[in-house]
Amino acid sequence: MTKITIPKVEYIKLKKQSRAYRAVATRLLELLIKDPIKTIVEDFRNVGLYSKEFLIDMENGLLKSSYGK
Repeated sequence: MTKITIPKVEYIKLKKQSRAYRAVATRLLELLIKDPIKTIVEDFRNVGLYSKEFLIDMENGLLKSSYGK
């Protein structure tokens, strides 16, 4: 691995840009891959392993959580 030396000001600038990019990319991906709550509950229902009460509780929990907002 080769070492490269840059001024501290440039390093700080690049570090800030990296954090900003990572935050935007993370948020964008969260928005793109978020399934609707009804779809999630339906997937669990189709498996046939979960009780009706569990599915209702899960749906209510998801609706109240940050995932549902």
